[in-house]
Amino acid sequence: MKRTIAEINDKIRCGKAVTWTVEELKARVQDIGLSKAFKEIDVICTGTFEPMESSGAILNLGHTDPPIKIRQCWFDGIPAYAGFGAVDLYLGATAMADYSNVEPGSNRVGNLGEVGSRSRSNARRGGGHVIADLIAGKPITVKAIGQQTDCYPRAAFENTITKDSINQFYLFNPRNLYQNFIVGVNGSDRPLFTYLGTLQPELANAVYSNPGAISPLLNDPDLKLVGIGTKIWLGGGIGYVAWEGTQHFPLQKRLPNNTPIGPASTVALIGDAKQMNANWVRGCYFKNYGSSLMIGVGVPLAVLEESVIEACAVQDKEIVAPVMDFAIPRRVRPTFGLVTYEQLKTGRIILEGKSIRSAPLASISFSRQVAEELKQQIDEGKFTLTEPVAPLPSDRTFIPQDPR
Repeated sequence: MKRTIAEINDKIRCGKAVTWTVEELKARVQDIGLSKAFKEIDVICTGTFEPMESSGAILNLGHTDPPIKIRQCWFDGIPAYAGFGAVDLYLGATAMADYSNVEPGSNRVGNLGEVGSRSRSNARRGGGHVIADLIAGKPITVKAIGQQTDCYPRAAFENTITKDSINQFYLFNPRNLYQNFIVGVNGSDRPLFTYLGTLQPELANAVYSNPGAISPLLNDPDLKLVGIGTKIWLGGGIGYVAWEGTQHFPLQKRLPNNTPIGPASTVALIGDAKQMNANWVRGCYFKNYGSSLMIGVGVPLAVLEESVIEACAVQDKEIVAPVMDFAIPRRVRPTFGLVTYEQLKTGRIILEGKSIRSAPLASISFSRQVAEELKQQIDEGKFTLTEPVAPLPSDRTFIPQDPR
């Protein structure tokens, strides 16, 4: 017996759909088995809350009078990309203060020297923090330099904006929701400051970023349910899968349960930031590395057939990740082998006969809360499901960049 998205949506609207979080599903399968679970449930809610640095926001400021064609722009001293239309901008989560375009004492935009001095006083603030502040309703200072043309004669512009005083403000994240990732360690004799945080020398700690068996894409390993157009819960609002994510690598080696042994599929996500909640979109900073954005993402999985239950029943002991030594500054790093997420979540793993601390970069607690928030919205009839308009590609290889 198969179900359809339309049938499940009808049940959601009538308040009759049965929704479980993925952790509830895993526990129930242990008690009642796959077939009985399939008969009982309609939607499985997955979630994660973790840094996703390949994220950013599209903003349209609206036209000034006289009009300006923005070619350089700063939000609270953080540079945005202005290579679009006149007042269309993209602010990346990892953008940091850039002093190369700032001449102290210049009066082209008020006093542009202030951009550099303000940024220097808060060197840990980046694009992710500005995005999070805008979502929270806080005011942000905008300073811009224009290319003067006959139709855009204005040379400079300065103002204070909020999310309510601009036209569009939406997240467009080129790469989110890694389907598995790596575990980072450091075999050198000094600390290393990385996108996984600080890795202590002499294999003193291990950091993993994926939340394991509760992670959205690990519960849909073949991407049968998640595709282009899939509706998701993004930052407390509504979002969609827009495309395959950058570095999408579905051909990664896999275990017999089809879960990948390392970084595999990814998705690009989009959603209206004006509807998002500051509790679920937060700027963050990694010491001596840079800024990023912590985002809550919830993905509903429609239980269309029993194979969906089978895939979602996977446990942490059945999923592995490779342990990589960041002390080797190469694209391909040596591995200490594979460890299970069950081992990682004990807080200790064994490497070369040594017990070392392990900790997640993702918030396991907040990931659970995301799944609960999504479940509640479905139970209240506020969130329905969508059919993907196209599948995500299954044949993408990973192309490195080498001199040719």
